[in-house]
Amino acid sequence: MARMRITLVLLLALAAGGGLAYGTYSYMQNVQVKTVSLPTRPVVVAAADLELGAELRADDLRVVEWPESAMPMGAFANPDEVVGRGLVMPVIQNEPILPMKLAGKGAGSGLTVVIPEGKRAVSVRVNEVIGVSGYVLPGTRVDVLATASPTEKREDTTTKLVLSNVQVLAAGTKMEQDGDQGKPVSVTVVTLLVTPEESEKLTLGATEGKIQLALRNPLDKDTPETPGIQPASLLGSPGARQARRSGTARASRPVATVAAAAAPESTVEIIRGDKRNQEVVR
Repeated sequence: MARMRITLVLLLALAAGGGLAYGTYSYMQNVQVKTVSLPTRPVVVAAADLELGAELRADDLRVVEWPESAMPMGAFANPDEVVGRGLVMPVIQNEPILPMKLAGKGAGSGLTVVIPEGKRAVSVRVNEVIGVSGYVLPGTRVDVLATASPTEKREDTTTKLVLSNVQVLAAGTKMEQDGDQGKPVSVTVVTLLVTPEESEKLTLGATEGKIQLALRNPLDKDTPETPGIQPASLLGSPGARQARRSGTARASRPVATVAAAAAPESTVEIIRGDKRNQEVVR
């Protein structure tokens, strides 16, 4: 009898739970979802990542609906307004195309549109080491060190920091003809943004000697002044090294000291009764 009561209670509990769950499900299905629509406006964005100096084509752009309350200042609504213009700044995918990122109308595209007034773009050949093992990329900042000799003497060779905090505009490879075998070879070229005076230093350093690029933190705005260094200062001059060696040899040589032997003194023995005394005769 007790077992039947327990079974009956369980059945009633299951029925009540199932009915409540079904009723809740049916209610949620019939509740109308309220949608809130925000006013939007069309905005032209990049369809893919675009590099510095790229000429915008129709395939590079697409139009998306942008919330009107968060519209970027100066955003374009029609792709025809920007097609054919060059980029003066890199653009990533889905980023709005803004006037500050575009060259002027009729300015064209390529590297020339990104050169500010009063600046020059100078390209120099580098190798993997000079190019800081591939870390010199467009937008990075570098220092330029030049190594040259004003005479034919090796001891006059000097390494000097000639340019500081220079922006890299472009970095890549191009094909040149090998002077010895006449075969095309791939060389790395880095294009730097410099002033006319800096372009003279860079060209002279690359022509008369060797240059080395030093990668730097873009947040570091310091422009250090260095005196330069020569092999004698780096390794020490031969005369200074010989003097140091001679001084060390002299310091390490044992010094013989001869102590003068003390001359024996004359003594006289004096006997007084049972006492004996030694007296020195001076």
